[in-house]
Amino acid sequence: MSTPQKTAIPVEWAAVAAGSYHAPHDVLGPHPTSDAAGRTRTTIRARRPLAESVTAILADGTRIPLEHAAHGIWQGEHAGAPVPYRIATVYEDGTEQLKGDPYRHLPTVGELDLHLIGEGRHERLWEVLGAGAHLVDGEIGVAFAVWAPNAQAVRVVGDHNGWNGEGHAMRSMGSSGVWELFIPGVSPGTVYKYEILTPEDRWIVKADPMAQRTQVPPETASIVPFSAYSWKDGAWMTRRAATHAVAQPMSIYEVHLGSWRGGLGYREVADPLIAHVTETGFTHVEFMPLAEHPFGGSWGYQVSGYYAPTARFGNPDDLRYLIDRLHQAGIGVLLDWVPGHFPKDEFALARFDGRPVYEHPDPRRGEHQDWGTLIFDYGRPEVRGFLVANALYWFEEFHVDGLRVDAVASMLYLDYSRREGEWEPNVHGGRENLEAIRFLQEVNATAYRTHPGVVMIAEESTSFPGVTARTDQAGLGFGFKWNMGWMNDSLQYISRDPMYRAHHEGEMTFSFVYAFGENYLLPISHDEVVHGKGSLLSKMPGDHAHKLANVRAYLAYMWGHPGKNLLFMGQEFGQIAEWSESRPLDWWLLDQPSHAQLQRFVGAMNGVYRGTAPLWERDGDSTRFRRLGAPQWDPNVIAFERRDLHGGRVIVISNFAGVERPNLELDVPVAGVWEEILNTDAVEYGGAGIGNYGRVAAHASEDHGIPRTMITLPPLATLWLRHRSGTRD
Repeated sequence: MSTPQKTAIPVEWAAVAAGSYHAPHDVLGPHPTSDAAGRTRTTIRARRPLAESVTAILADGTRIPLEHAAHGIWQGEHAGAPVPYRIATVYEDGTEQLKGDPYRHLPTVGELDLHLIGEGRHERLWEVLGAGAHLVDGEIGVAFAVWAPNAQAVRVVGDHNGWNGEGHAMRSMGSSGVWELFIPGVSPGTVYKYEILTPEDRWIVKADPMAQRTQVPPETASIVPFSAYSWKDGAWMTRRAATHAVAQPMSIYEVHLGSWRGGLGYREVADPLIAHVTETGFTHVEFMPLAEHPFGGSWGYQVSGYYAPTARFGNPDDLRYLIDRLHQAGIGVLLDWVPGHFPKDEFALARFDGRPVYEHPDPRRGEHQDWGTLIFDYGRPEVRGFLVANALYWFEEFHVDGLRVDAVASMLYLDYSRREGEWEPNVHGGRENLEAIRFLQEVNATAYRTHPGVVMIAEESTSFPGVTARTDQAGLGFGFKWNMGWMNDSLQYISRDPMYRAHHEGEMTFSFVYAFGENYLLPISHDEVVHGKGSLLSKMPGDHAHKLANVRAYLAYMWGHPGKNLLFMGQEFGQIAEWSESRPLDWWLLDQPSHAQLQRFVGAMNGVYRGTAPLWERDGDSTRFRRLGAPQWDPNVIAFERRDLHGGRVIVISNFAGVERPNLELDVPVAGVWEEILNTDAVEYGGAGIGNYGRVAAHASEDHGIPRTMITLPPLATLWLRHRSGTRD
């Protein structure tokens, strides 16, 4: 062994020593050379400031002493090509540290990965960027990779280096904007961030945008993840892949996990949530956003960590356990997803490398003034790829069955919530955000292609055409669209005193005009029971008994109406107080018989719904729907028929008047016996028990031959009648 002759120290060594050089591997680590005889030799350099001595220990045990060259950088040489080694460092106090050298390893991000990242088409981005445990060239450690295209330098800081990143500067992967470093000896559970040198020569500290685990807020650091979870929902996943949500029953229970019962984590909530959803008969649970977010009062709609389940309720495997348990119980899982905007918190995505990266640089397109948030740059391939891969991540890594995409309207329009002069038209002079539209089409098409059986749901409140049309037919490609028009109109109607409803029948029936233009989902969501709107029960007129009757009649009408259904937690048992994320639901109400009866009704209604194909099999088919009327028109009585593909028929009849309608004549589609399969006025649900003894008969009338029946309608009630005999088409 010999020590190379001292030569002039390159100027970049000072930057390498300071951890501010974009290519530290060009200086540090092993560097093969040739001597005068053409024999290969390897120079090893390591940055070890304040060391007393530094030695490279080769894989065969050979010790190569290194000498200090400059700026805390030590170097030495051995014969032959580069081989694995570790660095032993002795400090002034006599302590010795033996560590692997991050700078002896080749990049962990491949050329194909970089190409796909640049194209915005890396569908498993979380396996390349972020932090992941790896075995590289015989050493166990963590590979770190981050996209920071404007950075001059990037360093990894964390528990592993005392939050001093000078010795862990990452290498730039060229024009891709990706920075990479493999650090031997770092293990899962390590807390870390990135230090980024901005173009303005300022160091900033950021959480990892691709972190799959985080500290519990208000702490903001990222954590190196590790999953040992073994899924047990294979039967569910196989069935899901063979089904299409549009042709299945879907009644969704929307949950804010932090306030459902309060104090329960992902694992602890599994048993009571499964028991409750099973008892109330919902097919799916929809969780309000569970991606990490800094402010709990945002309900999760201002996301800082798109790939990390919030640590408020446990670690990622705890969430996997909850979803797995729900699947094993036959309950689907939907997740709120927020690709429309993100918060300005300095530790997260905003101006990530000192410049706009994830957000559009033009504030006319890059900022939501009303919400105080930033808007993604949907036209930038890397940003689009970040979001598309994120959707796939939740499907792949957490087995979620669908994503409800928040605030789609805000993404579709450049002038959303903006005054004249505050927005810039698109290239055609229009108000549509063409880049966001293409992004939505891509994420939907990719989700359905890669994960058959999942569902993408749009919270979209405008008349934008083709939200649920296929992308190859110029549609956005969603599976369902929230029917906000139905929600607003029907809540306005049902809040009126029954004596005035006769003048506003159109508020309840106008939705029939457009119900088949999209695949709709009818939502009574958290947005309708907060911010002074009161709970569903409190919206209803009358005394407590009348309020409960109104809720039952309204829900049965909703479940019978074309479209799938969503109900926010607490409404199933008649929560009285307005929802607040800061406290649990008022479960004590179930000690009162009337509220327990309402919950029993919801369970029964969901059970009948799931077993009655006409109510869900052909929601979007106008030929399977028909309005019904009586010889004498009654504006407080709304009746319609639903049919399935196999001749099954169901009539939904609602009496929204406050008085009984005895012996009401009703023209029906076919003669025969119609069985009363649901009556919201049944005694067991808290009603008076007015009804038709379980069935009515319909006969062809003598005057015009149309089948007609005589029926008794309870006040403030909805009946479901199923055809049992007679002619079928």
